[in-house]
Amino acid sequence: MIKVKLLSFTKEAKKILYASARQCYSKESAYRIYKKERVPPKKLEKFIAHLIEKRHLSPLEHINFTFSIEGISRVCTHQLVRHRIASYSQQSQRYVDLEDFRIIIPPLIEKNKKAKKIFLQTIDYLRKQYKLLKEILTKDKELTKEEINQDIRFLLPQATETKIVVTMNARQLLHFFSERLCLRAQWEIRNLANLILKECRKVLPEVFNFAGPKCKVLKYCPEKNTKCPLYPKS
Repeated sequence: MIKVKLLSFTKEAKKILYASARQCYSKESAYRIYKKERVPPKKLEKFIAHLIEKRHLSPLEHINFTFSIEGISRVCTHQLVRHRIASYSQQSQRYVDLEDFRIIIPPLIEKNKKAKKIFLQTIDYLRKQYKLLKEILTKDKELTKEEINQDIRFLLPQATETKIVVTMNARQLLHFFSERLCLRAQWEIRNLANLILKECRKVLPEVFNFAGPKCKVLKYCPEKNTKCPLYPKS
């Protein structure tokens, strides 16, 4: 099961959003705006909504969020790290002993008994071969544990469960949600995106209530996926 925890986010995010956006149109410094101006909560909420509606999104890049994520596969993280404007620290398959590696079973395989049996048999075989390779290479006393692990990890399947720390700014998160909440996105990263969005809305709903799949953001479907239940019917 995927677990997402928000480790940290930019303090006084709304004040920083306001000051950085106002800097674009003010003779005053952002520092003075940040320190001196007192904006009522309702006015601040409307100001942030106006920024997003007008696509003035650069101020959002000053707001960062850091998440701890676990219970996802390497398939999922391979997709996740394609979002380049972010920072990642992932559990190493070189330094972490993965003899008894855990796996993520895809739902189509999970609900098909024959498919699941083949899948689990294959995983069991890979576990045994992983351990066997480790035993063979460990006999060479000149090899370090890391040297052995870095080569036998080539045997690990993409279903292997992993853990990762992710930091993204608010603008990149909105882009991430627009791509990965789309119903054409793969099920696992879509589930992950929903959980991350849930965490974001807890602390900054003024921004992330605007988040959603690209059709919600763009007001049309660039994927032209007529099978999608959200696709406008003519």
